[in-house]
Amino acid sequence: MGELSQIIKLDATDSTNLYLKDLMQSKTLNDFTVVVAKSQLKGRGQMGTTWQSEEGKNLTFSILKKFNSFKVVHQFNMNICISLAICDALRELSVPNLKVKWPNDIMSGSSKICGILIENVLKGQLVHNSIIGIGLNVNQTYYENLEKVASLKSLTGKFFDLDELLNKILERLKFYLIEIEGKSVSQLLPSYLKLLFRKDKPSTFKNKEGQLFTGFIRGISPEGKLVLELEDNIFKEYGLKEVSLLY
Repeated sequence: MGELSQIIKLDATDSTNLYLKDLMQSKTLNDFTVVVAKSQLKGRGQMGTTWQSEEGKNLTFSILKKFNSFKVVHQFNMNICISLAICDALRELSVPNLKVKWPNDIMSGSSKICGILIENVLKGQLVHNSIIGIGLNVNQTYYENLEKVASLKSLTGKFFDLDELLNKILERLKFYLIEIEGKSVSQLLPSYLKLLFRKDKPSTFKNKEGQLFTGFIRGISPEGKLVLELEDNIFKEYGLKEVSLLY
């Protein structure tokens, strides 16, 4: 698929997203520059959660995506394309029962196998560029005090070559991101909704005040908000930091 990505390999770094951001300050980087680290010391997930990773056993990397005319109103398309790309790549490796937990976790059954952190740099009405951080549990099989976490090895029994896996994922990412600027969220949503974790199942949520409530995930709005059906057929939309799905 066109030219190969420039891949910068590090033994260790605090965070590959941070490293890529710092690098951009000092030099002009090509589209699709990738930073991959054997060990990430301060990997963070959505909402400041930390991420456990044994050195050299998992895939932690960040990608720079530059845009010419990607509208801010369509920015949820990044979440959609990245989720679909990773699910495609993992499906080819026979990872079972893949789902996307809104907004940014990839699940196998009810266990998390991959986290995604997208940081968009905006200029007016446009997304100037995105830094996409991906943490995928690959060959690690022990997780201290973490439930509902799995890895490709724990799910398939197979050991994976990290470089090959990275190339597979990058290939799918390029495939999805190549035409993203010309698409609206509603055009891409149907494929994402098919993969949506706990869609139409009674689930428990926590709002930003820490209160628990139950509802059904019914869909995603064009802005990328989660659409929940609550009691008495009331539908309500929640933004990225307004609600978290507990199970």
